[in-house]
Amino acid sequence: MTSISLDSATPADLDVDAIVIGVSPAEAGAAPAAGSAPFLQDLDQALGGRLADALRALGATGKAGEVVKLPTLGAVPAPVILAAGLGESPTVEDLRRAAGAALRALAGTARVAVALPAASAGEVEGVALGALLGAYAFDAFRTGDGHKSPVEDVRVAGPAAGPGGEGADAALERARVLASSINLVRDLVNTPPSHLPPEELAHEAERVAAETGLAIEVLDEKALVDGGYGGIAGVGQGSVNPPRLVRLAYSHPEASKTLALVGKGITFDSGGLSLKPSESMDWMKSDMGGAGAVLGALAAIAKLGPKVNVVGYLAIAENMPSGTAQRPSDVLRIYGGKTVEVLNTDAEGRLVLADALVRSGEDRPDLIVDVATLTGAQLVALGTRTAGVMANDDDVREKVVAAAGRAGEAAWGMPLPADLRKGLDSAVADIANISGERWGGMLVAGVFLKEFVPDGVRWAHLDIAGPSFHKGEPYGYTPKGGTGAATRTLVQIAEDLADGTL
Repeated sequence: MTSISLDSATPADLDVDAIVIGVSPAEAGAAPAAGSAPFLQDLDQALGGRLADALRALGATGKAGEVVKLPTLGAVPAPVILAAGLGESPTVEDLRRAAGAALRALAGTARVAVALPAASAGEVEGVALGALLGAYAFDAFRTGDGHKSPVEDVRVAGPAAGPGGEGADAALERARVLASSINLVRDLVNTPPSHLPPEELAHEAERVAAETGLAIEVLDEKALVDGGYGGIAGVGQGSVNPPRLVRLAYSHPEASKTLALVGKGITFDSGGLSLKPSESMDWMKSDMGGAGAVLGALAAIAKLGPKVNVVGYLAIAENMPSGTAQRPSDVLRIYGGKTVEVLNTDAEGRLVLADALVRSGEDRPDLIVDVATLTGAQLVALGTRTAGVMANDDDVREKVVAAAGRAGEAAWGMPLPADLRKGLDSAVADIANISGERWGGMLVAGVFLKEFVPDGVRWAHLDIAGPSFHKGEPYGYTPKGGTGAATRTLVQIAEDLADGTL
């Protein structure tokens, strides 16, 4: 992983390969962003007072997402300046995205100083996190030299990086922890399903637990059948790669509340006998993004140490068609006894989550949050970048949406209309896994999951089908492929529960 540190030197004195500065729209093109102009004064003087002229000549506008490189021609030790557009009145998220875009543009460069305007610990964290996420690359299966390596060393420079920058060291460490966890999730989502069957994902959870001190329990296929986990066992029975249920636990001696996190971990989703069309299948290695986010969040929580107990469940299976696969019209018995008629084997995520939701009630949590790449309907309703949030409590829903926003992740609250429950009635079981109507699929899935939430427990459901995997060109700190979506949100929820705001 890219190394990162604070550097109190002024940009003109930084001995690096490139300096990143922040610029905003100005009357005649772009100018150093508010808050950074005094810090960049020496740099401008070294360039003969022509920094703004050079930016204007290169067509810089200062708009968010823009990156413009200019040579220093030996005026300062760094040979290149990269001007990252921040837009008007930049937020911390704008700083994250600018740092990420800059680091992506500087791939192949060894040492980079990021001198974006960061006057507070929160802004230092934002810049550092954006830089580390922007420097991400998934190279496990690449050969040869046909791509540029990520930046090796990042130095965060600015007013908050100096001796008077209160909380900057802690902010940098928090960014380092979050980036490590998010990039872990990205790696898992990007790993081909040939290399990440359920057993291997469980092994990865064991590795993380050993490194962070988390307690762990893994149920194999026999234990799942013997224990009555009909959802996970049923979904996994069609694959030669058997399913797993992983339970991770973090405890704090001063904790008074418990959070349960439940993640969907379908390591590949063919749709089962209700086979997906090929154009919908080629990115289904990402269908374990929810379980990945839970694992990444637990890894971060173990390092950050909030005063709350957190248990995490990874419901892992591979959904494949075969002579042993579950069939449409089969009936499964979920953990705890409730029966489900499987009308569509491609609505499998809710089946594995049902087992884990019921099981999580045994931990007596104050709040349960499940996260899943659950429905294509989520993309139809909210697009590829915004998660849907549903809950059995309106206050919980709004606070989870707010937590996501503070963490820098887009989320939108959605209802769970009671009238949708009738569409899940089954002629032979307690409930069917899909409705007979095509409308409101994201909400119907939430209504189904609500049936398996323990009585009296607050619960929220995050549908991250779109945000978990980015199929387009990279932007900001978001790469092509796995994004690590929801990891930051889950960490923020744990911290909010610890301090009593959720």
